[in-house]
Amino acid sequence: MKRAVKLGLLFAAAAVAGHVGLVMATPHLLMSVAMKRISQDGKLVNQFYFGPRTTQESRGIVRPSPDLAYSSCAFDLSGGPLLIEAAPSPNQGYVSISVFAANTDNIAVFDTTQSPQGVRFVLARDGQAVPQGERVVYSSSDKGIIIDRRLAPSAELFAAADQARRGDKCGRIG
Repeated sequence: MKRAVKLGLLFAAAAVAGHVGLVMATPHLLMSVAMKRISQDGKLVNQFYFGPRTTQESRGIVRPSPDLAYSSCAFDLSGGPLLIEAAPSPNQGYVSISVFAANTDNIAVFDTTQSPQGVRFVLARDGQAVPQGERVVYSSSDKGIIIDRRLAPSAELFAAADQARRGDKCGRIG
């Protein structure tokens, strides 16, 4: 009887430890896969990738909205902070910039209702030197993803949003 209780307790402890480990590891594993895809296996790090217009077949990581033009930047802060800039879209089209840490936490969101002139900030880790006077977002991880979403519900508006987003920057300061 004592042996059965000990085995039961051991099994329960292993189940709890396995569950907690899975819950803790899953966001990092999912983000690692997403960063690998977005950076095209590490070829596009600290630079924006401008996605094509969304169709019914579009599905990189999740099914995107057909009304948006997407750009993404897989970032790596291990070499220092980055300057992130996103110009506004023409005709006051809505733009949203979201920053995600390596554990999938959304650490910052900016949009053109807050910043109609465009979005600009420095992305850094604690302890990294940042320029004076800049808006700074501190990341809890060296790596993560920045997503730029622009309202583009028609081919004409997609072309205008695409032209505007080509000026986006995700790169080293300097």
